[in-house]
Parts: sequence; C-alpha cells; structure tokens
Amino acid sequence: MAAVKVPTVVLPNASGEVSMPVIGMGSAPDFTCKKDTKEAIVEAVRQGYRHFDTATAYGSEQALGEALKEAIQLGLVTRQDLFVTSKLWVTHNLPHLVLPALRKSLQTLQLDYLDLYLIHWPLSSQPKFQFPIDVQDLLPFDAKGVWESMVECQKLGLTRAIGVSNFSVKKLQNLLSLTTIPPAVNQVEMNLAWQQKNLRDFCKKHGIVVTAYSPLRKGASRGPNQVMENDALKGIADSHGKSIAQVSLRWLYENGVTAVPKSYDKDRMKQNLNIFDFSLTEDDHFKISQITQNRLISGPTKPQLPDLFDDDI
Repeated sequence: MAAVKVPTVVLPNASGEVSMPVIGMGSAPDFTCKKDTKEAIVEAVRQGYRHFDTATAYGSEQALGEALKEAIQLGLVTRQDLFVTSKLWVTHNLPHLVLPALRKSLQTLQLDYLDLYLIHWPLSSQPKFQFPIDVQDLLPFDAKGVWESMVECQKLGLTRAIGVSNFSVKKLQNLLSLTTIPPAVNQVEMNLAWQQKNLRDFCKKHGIVVTAYSPLRKGASRGPNQVMENDALKGIADSHGKSIAQVSLRWLYENGVTAVPKSYDKDRMKQNLNIFDFSLTEDDHFKISQITQNRLISGPTKPQLPDLFDDDI
C-alpha cells in the first residue's frame, strides 16, 4: 500500500520554512499508552500521516512519543519528516511557567523540539489539574507576558512555530495589538455545522493558518451528529462516491483550513487522507452553506464562561 502524499501549507512567522501537512491525526483525551494506540500511530505513519496533534491535557504525549520513536526506528520516517504539535495547558498559562511546561512536554514526547506549540485556551488557572475547570480557580490571563514566553521558546529552538487555540476574533485582535510576532496557527472547533466564516476571514486577512479540531463534529455526545447524520451531506457524498467524513474534510481543505480528525480505525484513518482526488461543486458549497450552525464545544470551565468566545459565529 503506497502512502498518501498529503499537501502542506507553509506556516508564517516560523523559524525557517516550516511546512505543515493539511491533514493531521488528532489525539483525544481517551488516547492512552495502550498497545493498540501505539499500533494505530505506527499504522498512521505507514498510511502517510506525518502531522500528529497532542496536548499536555490529553495525557497522550507519552503514547505518541513512544509510537513515533518506534516508527523512526522501523525506518518508516525520520524526525524531519514529522510535524508534531502540542499545547500549553491553562495551569501553566503564566509567563514564568511556559518554558518549563514545554520542556516537560518534550521530555514526555522524547523529542528535542516541537514543530508547533499552541496556547490551548485563552485562560489561566491555579496549578491543580481538573476538568472541567472550576471558574473559581481561574487567574487573570496575561496574554502579553505569556506570548513573550512563547516567542522565547521559539527563539531557543524548542519549537519551530507558535500559535494559539480557541481564540475568538476579539482575542486575536487583542493579541495582535500586543506583539509584532503573530501566531502562526489558531486551532479551533470547525466543521460543517460550525463553519465560523468571520473567524476564517479574519485569520486569512492576518496570515494566520486555521486548524479545525472536531472537523467531523465528534467529541461530545449531544444528540444526533449534525454533520455525520445530515441527509444533504449524504446526498453530496453519494454523488462523489465518497463518505460524509471525506466531504467534510474536503470542504475544509477547499476553504484553506487544515484539520486534525481523530480516528484510530485503520479504514477510517485511510479514508480521512483520501480527499485529494475529487472536488466539491458550486451546488455542493451552496447546500453546505445552508446547514444550521451551532457550537459543539462550549469550553473547559464549569460553569461555562459567557464571554469565552465573544459570540464569534
């Protein structure tokens, strides 16, 4: 089986020319050091995945690191072939804790550097790990100080690019007003039932690459899946001889959005990469634009924060 060659996008404001594959493999919080997890990642490498997305909060850094080490030892890839993203959790989202947190992630991943390091949420909290986060444990988020520490991490060569996650247009505007080094990436929930056109347009205007998490609208059990169980999307998928998942990822790709779907099933992993041999029609795009929009992931706090996303739609 020939590995799929995944197109890449060049990240702005990175150290040297950093190319990120437009489709990556996400790792959910249920992603642990089980044998089948490692096997899934090695299989992903065989299929053509080079971009792997993790986070301190997912508890998946160790399993991912072990699997990538195995893939390198098997001669499937070199470290230079891979693109690894991790994220700074809210407990370390303080200027003096960013560098130690990144060093810890690198140690857990058994890597010398990351390709991309993201601020997971525009929130800071007391140093106790809990999910959801009790709002009483939140601290003021020093965006300027934290971002300066992120820039320092990049200058030290510990990460090749830096970015953010779950930042609204308003929060991006604030960050851009505080720095001359914009984030390379903003990773957010994005799928056909949460298309976030305003945010996409803003990021495009400012040269920020958007990465979609929950691109297939999986990740929370709240009634029927408005993407995977959508009749209009089923019709579009059937007309192309593709799956709804492939149509969803293709729509993101055609809109300049990168994506990190989470699947450890061999066939679905393969399917998620095979989106580069067809195109959506103008009519497909129109039908997709009519899908009812609502956010799936409401944030990591309890109770929810009303202004976390600043009413971005």
